[in-house]
Amino acid sequence: MNFFLTIILDGLIQASWLFIVALGLTLVFGVLKILNIAHGSFYALGAYLAATAVTFVAARGLPPAIGFVVMLVSVAIIAALIGLLLERSLLKMFYGRDEVVLLLVTYAVFLMLEDITKLIWGVNPIYANQPYELFGNIEFAGLFYVGYDLALIPMSIAIGLAVWFGLNRTVTGKIVSAVIHNAEMSASMGVRINRVYAIAFAVGVLLAALAGALTAPKISVQPGLSSEVIILSFAIVVIGGLGSVEGAAVGAILVGMARAASVHLLPQAELFMIYLIMAAVLMFKPEGLFRRETARRI
Repeated sequence: MNFFLTIILDGLIQASWLFIVALGLTLVFGVLKILNIAHGSFYALGAYLAATAVTFVAARGLPPAIGFVVMLVSVAIIAALIGLLLERSLLKMFYGRDEVVLLLVTYAVFLMLEDITKLIWGVNPIYANQPYELFGNIEFAGLFYVGYDLALIPMSIAIGLAVWFGLNRTVTGKIVSAVIHNAEMSASMGVRINRVYAIAFAVGVLLAALAGALTAPKISVQPGLSSEVIILSFAIVVIGGLGSVEGAAVGAILVGMARAASVHLLPQAELFMIYLIMAAVLMFKPEGLFRRETARRI
C-alpha cells in the first residue's frame, strides 16, 4: 500500500512544477499561436535567478523564509520585464509571418539564452537549498516527505486557479479570450491586440521562471535544465491539447505519474513511458484531450 502511495505522491510532486511550466507554454500558444522553444530557457533562467537571490540573502545571515520571498518576488519581476522586452523588441516584428519563422526565432532565443546563462553563471553547478528546509519534514500515512516537496502541490494548484480565474472571471480575461477566438474581429472592436500579446507573453515567461525558481532549492542549478524541461512541457501540452489550461493540468498529472511509476518500477523506460502516453492519446484524440475544435476559416 505504501509503495503505491509513494508513487502517487512522487507523481503529484513531479506534476506540480511541470504544470506551472506547461501552463505558461500553453498560455503563450493559446494567445499568440507561438510554439515557444525558448520556454525551457526561461525556466532555467528562473532557476539561476532564484539561486542568486537565495545565495545573496543567505550571505547576509537572513532567515531562509526571507530568502524564499525575495527569490519569488525578484524572479517574478525580472522574468516579466524580460518577457515584455523580448516580445516588444523581437517577436512583434514577426507577427503575421509563417509559423515556422516564429518557431525558428524562438529557437534562436533558446540558443542565445543558453550561452548567456553560461557567460553569467558559468558551467559549474550552483546549490541554493536553504529554502528546501523551510517547511521541515512531514509524516503522511507512514511516509516521511520533505515539507517543501509537498508544499509545491498546493502552490501549483493556487497558481493554476489564479490563471483560470484571471482568464474566465475577469474583464481582462474576457478580452484575452476574445483575442484567442478571433484576433481580427477583436481589433476591429477596439481591442489593443499588441498589448494583449505583450501581457500574455510576459505572463508565460513569468510562469516558466517561477517554476524554475520553485525547483531551484531542490536541485543543482546547472547547464542543461532547459533541454529536459522543454521536452516534458511540450509532451504535457500535446497530451492535454495546445492552449488548454485544463489540458495542461491533466497532462502534467499523467506525465508526473508516468515518471514516478517508471522510476520505481522500470527506471530504464522513464522517457519511453511519457512518449507512450503521448502516442496513445494522439492515436484517439489528435488534437489532445481538451483542445476545442475550431472552424476552419476559408
